[in-house]
Amino acid sequence: MKANLGDLNAFVAVVRAKGFRGGARMSGTSASAISEAVRRLETQLGVRLLNRTTRSVVPTEAGQRLLERLAPALTEVEAALDVVNGFRDRPAGTLRLNVPISASRLVLPAIVPSFLAAYPDIVLEIVAEDSFIDVIAAGCDAGIRYDERLEQDMIAVPIGPRVQRFATAAAPAYLAARGRPDHPRDLLKHTCIRGRFSSGVMPTWEFERKGEKVRVNPTGNLIVRAGEAVELGVEAAIAGAGVIFLFEDWLRPYLESGALVPLLEPWWVTFSGPFLYYPGRRLVPAPLRAFVDFIRTSGDA
Repeated sequence: MKANLGDLNAFVAVVRAKGFRGGARMSGTSASAISEAVRRLETQLGVRLLNRTTRSVVPTEAGQRLLERLAPALTEVEAALDVVNGFRDRPAGTLRLNVPISASRLVLPAIVPSFLAAYPDIVLEIVAEDSFIDVIAAGCDAGIRYDERLEQDMIAVPIGPRVQRFATAAAPAYLAARGRPDHPRDLLKHTCIRGRFSSGVMPTWEFERKGEKVRVNPTGNLIVRAGEAVELGVEAAIAGAGVIFLFEDWLRPYLESGALVPLLEPWWVTFSGPFLYYPGRRLVPAPLRAFVDFIRTSGDA
């Protein structure tokens, strides 16, 4: 059975965008045209691929199975067509990156402007989220993650700072009212601002000094979604709502201004910086190849 490649692309776009309007924007076409393409594909296959409601569009079981097999194949087609990019004077096309929100704030601002200036024909699309996904199935060319979350069959290239730390801090007003903790376990007596991942996991606060490792689960009356609502947690800490535990680089401006005071600094844990990662089993699209070469030669890898 032969299906129109454009109709298959339309189906994938609608699923990724979770709607016909978003899929149309992603594909550069109209909502009516993309709806007709999906209808035509369903008619040809003789099975419903999408469940449509006034609020959402989600794949049926058949649609999900098709997507799982189809998305990587279409990505390979795009990569094969991208070979002609090598005959251009400058790489062109779209580069889609899936990155943690922390990387969009702490890593990419030092890289993106100069990269876009060097490659004006490349469109860079950043999807920032903290859930761990299959970047290819999500329609992205590459992602940024830390080493403990990298898949084994991926090529990983260092990007951004190679050493980072988690910092603990609180506002002067909070410390004046509650006192300073002298040991990580003292945090159990303090009001702390916690973060929770979309998976429901609330990370333990980890500390280490001279070989002694301490993990604590402090309590508090504010929990923010890790990534999306971290800035609210920072602002609450500045206002004196409690102790915060976050990337040192994220808190540095507030530590330098005095809005927040560092706590337990000898105990702050260091960890290796993030990696740009992408599949090693396929042709590397020209925009991604340009980005990899750029971070390798610019000192950001």
